[in-house]
Amino acid sequence: MADRPFKVLGIQQIAVGASDKSSLRRLWVDTLGLEPTGNFRSETENVDEDIVTMGAGPFTVEVDLMQPIDPDKKPRVDTPPLNHIGLWVDDIDAAVKWLGNQGVRFTPGGIRLGAAGHRVCFIHPKGNEERPIGGQGVLIELVEAPAEVREAFEAL
Repeated sequence: MADRPFKVLGIQQIAVGASDKSSLRRLWVDTLGLEPTGNFRSETENVDEDIVTMGAGPFTVEVDLMQPIDPDKKPRVDTPPLNHIGLWVDDIDAAVKWLGNQGVRFTPGGIRLGAAGHRVCFIHPKGNEERPIGGQGVLIELVEAPAEVREAFEAL
C-alpha cells in the first residue's frame, strides 16, 4: 500500500462518554489535571461535551468528555464509553477517496466541519457487504490537520 496519498500524523483526540459528564470531569480535569478549553453542544448529534486538552502547541491532544443531551435518543454518545478516536491526517480529501477505493465504510455525512473547527469524516465502526472495512467496533474520526500540525509532525 505504498501508493497511499496521505499520512496519519498522530492522535488528535479521544472521545469518552458517560450518562453524566461530571464524573468524567472529576477524573480527567480534577484528578489528572487536563485543561478545560471549550464546550460543544449539538442537538443533531445528541451531544453535550466539554473539551479538555493535554500536551502543547501542535502536539495538543483533545479529550472530549461527552454526555447525551437526551438519553432516550440516538446517537448514544455514552455507549460505548470510548466513543471514538480522532486521527490527524494531512489531506482528508485524498484520505477519504483512497480509503473508499480500498473498501472502507464511512458514516453518513461525508466530510464536514467538526466541533473543533477542522474538516472531519468518520470511519464506520462496522464494515458491511459493500464496504467490508470498518473500525472493528470503534468509530474513527479522520481530522484534517492544520498547517502548523502538519509542519510539526514533518519536522520530527
